Amino acid sequence: MATVIHATEVAQVAAAVSSCAGVLHFWAEWCGPAKQMSAIFAELARANPTITFVEVEAEKLPEVAERYDVKAVPYFVFLLGGKVKESVEGANPPEVVRAVRELAAAAASGSTATAVKAASAPQAAATSAAAASPEDVQARLTKLTSFAPVMLFMKGTPEAPKCGFSRKIVEILNQEHVRFGSFDILSDNEVREGLKKLSNWPTYPQLYVNGKLIGGLDIVKELHEEGEFPSVFPKQEDDLNTRLQKLISQAPVVLFMKGSPDAPRCGFSNKTVALLQGAGIKFAHFDILSDSEVREGLKKYSNWPTYPQLYVSGKLVGGLDIIKEMHEEGELLAVIPPEAK
Repeated sequence: MATVIHATEVAQVAAAVSSCAGVLHFWAEWCGPAKQMSAIFAELARANPTITFVEVEAEKLPEVAERYDVKAVPYFVFLLGGKVKESVEGANPPEVVRAVRELAAAAASGSTATAVKAASAPQAAATSAAAASPEDVQARLTKLTSFAPVMLFMKGTPEAPKCGFSRKIVEILNQEHVRFGSFDILSDNEVREGLKKLSNWPTYPQLYVNGKLIGGLDIVKELHEEGEFPSVFPKQEDDLNTRLQKLISQAPVVLFMKGSPDAPRCGFSNKTVALLQGAGIKFAHFDILSDSEVREGLKKYSNWPTYPQLYVSGKLVGGLDIIKEMHEEGELLAVIPPEAK
């Protein structure tokens, strides 16, 4: 029985892409249909242990979303042998189930061609489960512990921990600004029991760095209190400023707002979106409510204390008042690159 990997960085997605068969689900916190599809996605993951299932929050990993041409969420990408086999846009359970069945069949046959549909998901799941040998389980566990530079095996998810120990270790990692992948051991008994034996560690949570066990809450807490995190955890590929620079340059025009263009969460953001769309300006966006690090960091980075903020070619234009003034004076379109008009 498999479960869903919640990707927090590009490297995790790359690892999934390199697997024999994988499915990416691009979603967003504000999108109700995407959240509903997450439940179906989890069920499909449990029924298809031979496939790697990864959820990607599109606005937190915009470079990945752009790579797979994600225009809206939910959006599903089906990969076989590192190549895109097909994609499904929107909340369409029958199509997603069909695509997963065909992907499982194609992976089982070793063919990259479109395979015939599986007779039924339960039968496919039973066949896969029966074929799993101890060596297969160990290989899967080894792959999971190395799925991201830092991997936390916990009860629940970072957003919704299901025990006090898991909640506390997530708090410590966040305080230390450590980016980490996570795996919910409550959703997969094979992983939960197998990892205890593989690492000779009987309890959870368990934290791994570069595929090696660091320990549980007590050890992580001790490292935190003694200031030893920098010596144990890998240096993050991107510091905050580098991350912010990538975000403001992800498209010719980028709007940092509260909510999304389809569902703004404040009046200023709503008016800014209406103005840009009315002027025929194409723009990417980032929901600053979904990431406090970006929300607070960008204020300092650009020395601009409020939102929304509009960036053109990686440079700050300003907030609603400035955008509105430029629009009224006929100056806004003059600063917009041709590809964004």
